[in-house]
Amino acid sequence: MCGIVGFVGREEAAPILLDGLRRLEYRGYDSAGVAVYHPEDGLQVVKTKGRIQVLAGQVEARGGVRGTIGLGHTRWATHGEPSDVNSHPHVSENGRIAVVHNGIIENYAEIKEFLQSTGVRFASETDTEVVAQLLEYYYDGNILDAVTKVLHRIQGAYALGILCADCPDRLIAARKDSPLILGFGDGFHVMASDVTAVIKYTRDVCYLDDGEIAELTADHVWVYDAYLRPVQKEHRHVDWEISAAEKGGYEHFMLKEIMEQPKAVRDTISPRIQNGEVVLDGLDYPADYLQDLDKIYIIACGSSYHVGMAAKYTLEKLLRKPVEVALASEFRYCDPIVTKRTLALVISQSGETIDTLAAMREAKRLGARVLSIVNVVGSTIARESDDVLYTWAGPEIAVATTKAYSTQLVVIYLIGLCFARRMETIPAEEYAAVLEELQRLPDKLEQVLEQRERIQYLASIYFNHPSVFFIGRNIDYAVGLEASLKLKEISYLHSEAYAAGELKHGTISLIEPGTLVIALATYGTLFEKTMSNVVEVKSRGADVLGLTTAPLEKAMAKVVDHTITVPEIHPMLLPSLDVVPMQLLAYYVALMHGCDIDKPRNLAKSVTVE
Repeated sequence: MCGIVGFVGREEAAPILLDGLRRLEYRGYDSAGVAVYHPEDGLQVVKTKGRIQVLAGQVEARGGVRGTIGLGHTRWATHGEPSDVNSHPHVSENGRIAVVHNGIIENYAEIKEFLQSTGVRFASETDTEVVAQLLEYYYDGNILDAVTKVLHRIQGAYALGILCADCPDRLIAARKDSPLILGFGDGFHVMASDVTAVIKYTRDVCYLDDGEIAELTADHVWVYDAYLRPVQKEHRHVDWEISAAEKGGYEHFMLKEIMEQPKAVRDTISPRIQNGEVVLDGLDYPADYLQDLDKIYIIACGSSYHVGMAAKYTLEKLLRKPVEVALASEFRYCDPIVTKRTLALVISQSGETIDTLAAMREAKRLGARVLSIVNVVGSTIARESDDVLYTWAGPEIAVATTKAYSTQLVVIYLIGLCFARRMETIPAEEYAAVLEELQRLPDKLEQVLEQRERIQYLASIYFNHPSVFFIGRNIDYAVGLEASLKLKEISYLHSEAYAAGELKHGTISLIEPGTLVIALATYGTLFEKTMSNVVEVKSRGADVLGLTTAPLEKAMAKVVDHTITVPEIHPMLLPSLDVVPMQLLAYYVALMHGCDIDKPRNLAKSVTVE
């Protein structure tokens, strides 16, 4: 959830650290800080509650912070309230060692009690400070030796950056269950929790694995395992442009990323359709393996879970195999029925989501084969999966996902079509028809985006409703779940999504005059059923905004107050079109409420703690 940047080189570190932290703002944070070393000034720490511009102002007020080595951090409070003193970096009592940390030290209370018994005085309420104080306790002139002793003592998840004033030419990095990358330059090296922080300075990176420790100087990088044995790391080239992580003239990253969806979908689909066939990056799933599957388990969190909900309808229809969708945070604790004939389909935008990673490891332990869908090349989930398919969405900066969701959906379509073709559970003519429609999907997404102004107008009508209900059936229900999440997470309005047929089982008691109901009825087979539910809420005074396909608009307009339409498309692909107007509606409602759309309160882009 938090952000780390480290720099060692020959240039002034502070401007680079602050720039890197600004590029990590999308991850969510409530405080920020830097620690920089200079031979004359010693270890200098500036940290504050609030935004990075506040931190930058404090650095400027001091006349700058000199030094060519340093660490920066954005914190999201877990242990201890957001405050100046609880902000990172944390410094050992003797002022010699500075530490930044992402994650949670689970046994911090035990370590803190021990250190206090030796006379150590703590300045903060954080779990992270125990790392700085424990490093001082073990430090005897060899910082790497002290780091290894600390790592063997602490429990939990961590990405650590460490700077010791006694060896001011080097940074130490370590990770377990929290992402950390190293960047390689000419006369400098960097570390960061996300490549967006360093892409301006280098495209040559490597990803630390769990249990690894790195030592960075201006000219060298050494990586070790937990016992300080050397490890050779593969360098990876980051090939997306810096402009992809900038707003490009849009007011918010979220709007930019909504508008980028046709391109992202096209980039994800195009390389995987060759000569009228789906080609899944060379993955080997023979027909007899697929026929022998006892179940497909989809494991995900948040919006990726909603992709899974839509995928259940699609994959069960195509493959005639049972599909179970599990929240990753619940999977480990429900004693799941998994065998060697189970395929675990793991979905994560970042590839670092801690709940999803833990659930994936449990599925593998139980014998499942794991196929992951992720957006970040080299991420932990991608590396630990048996197979991986990347969504070529490019960097997604806004906390509320849009194009990652859309590209995950189209990868599901590709998987379903490919497997169904091998299993012969789809007629050849239907396979060809869906594939043709899939290739037209980016153009139809552009048609939906042309309705921006109308959707903004509808947002102006409905934005003052304090509570919103989304209803739909089948895939419309699955899209409603995501639509509701988008609205609540960026506008802070109460919203819920329900299967329309469940209204009469309790929820309809909440409908009163003026309640806003958004009815999704694009799935033609169940259109009349959903319209019956719309009549029920209208008769109780609800205001109804409807979403349907162009051929059904006239029928819907007779019942609802306003309509939004999407082009006609094969029913399997409807979620890809349906979600876009719902994203735009959420965006414009949040805009009219004056919300911080790209960085909604209490949320973070990559959830790396349980």
